[in-house]
Amino acid sequence: MKVLITGGAGFIGSSFVRYMLREHPNSEVTNLDKLTYAGNLENLEDIQNEPRHRFMKGDIADGGRIDELLREGFEVIVNFAAESHVDRSILDPSPFIETNIKGTHILLEGARRYKVGRFIQVSTDEVYGSLGPEGKFTEDCPMLPNSPYAASKAAADLLCRAYWCTYTLPVIITRCCNNFGPNQFPEKLVPLVITNALEDKEIPIYGDGLNVRDWIYVEEHCRALDLIIRRGKPGEIYNIGVNNEKTNLELVKYILNTMGKPHSLMRFVADRPGHDRRYALDTAKIERELGWNPTISFEEAIVKTIQWYIENEASWRRIKSGEYLEYYERMYLQR
Repeated sequence: MKVLITGGAGFIGSSFVRYMLREHPNSEVTNLDKLTYAGNLENLEDIQNEPRHRFMKGDIADGGRIDELLREGFEVIVNFAAESHVDRSILDPSPFIETNIKGTHILLEGARRYKVGRFIQVSTDEVYGSLGPEGKFTEDCPMLPNSPYAASKAAADLLCRAYWCTYTLPVIITRCCNNFGPNQFPEKLVPLVITNALEDKEIPIYGDGLNVRDWIYVEEHCRALDLIIRRGKPGEIYNIGVNNEKTNLELVKYILNTMGKPHSLMRFVADRPGHDRRYALDTAKIERELGWNPTISFEEAIVKTIQWYIENEASWRRIKSGEYLEYYERMYLQR
């Protein structure tokens, strides 16, 4: 299987690249990433000499680059490429419009032109907006995004739907809950808590800390995506979740307890604008139609994640300092 993975130097994308190479010995993976601040080539260091993996630096919003690449012929495109941090989208929505909307459109056009067999749009539960204390989002719920990031992803989802309905391009949309695991960029909550705790630094918590999220280990997300590529139905949307809801406060306290660190490291800060109160996904569809079921417990996954950050201190310290951008451009791209 010849696969194009966009955004494959990011946290989830790089995890999926490794997953595909490991689980599918006959797969050939082309990995396209713009290498913005969150695209870390260190995530790919263990597979840089793998002959079935080819890394290419490029932007999905560059139409000429995408056209040239897709001429090679791909059976599957998995689009992880996205600006994804809500806080950054509040400060400046422009890159989110450029990458998440324009970039997705260019990929869709290329996939239509060169008759790609399957297009997987990796979306997010944030497109649904905020949920009350009861109930869960199904795939049929309306999209009511509340941040520029979520709105840009919702727009991309609508483009994907239009390309299925208008051109019968075999698009499948996935909407996953919050991911965590090794290699995650440390501005995200779980690695921020772990790395700050390791440094005995304060851990900021927005508002009252009672915003609720479902937390999935990244390896589980990769398994679900693999299942969707093989068995998913074109034109459909699949929610991916593990029914592991926790408030931010519960999550932070659990990590601190697991690490043996004091709760006094927590510091409540002003809430961010448009902060959704709760996300929760109904996953009956992927369970019923594709046989999806999680295999790794939250407790086991948190321990694995903490251990990774303990064992890779030099790596995340480089990232926090910003040194990795220059370091890996030199060490990887100029070979």
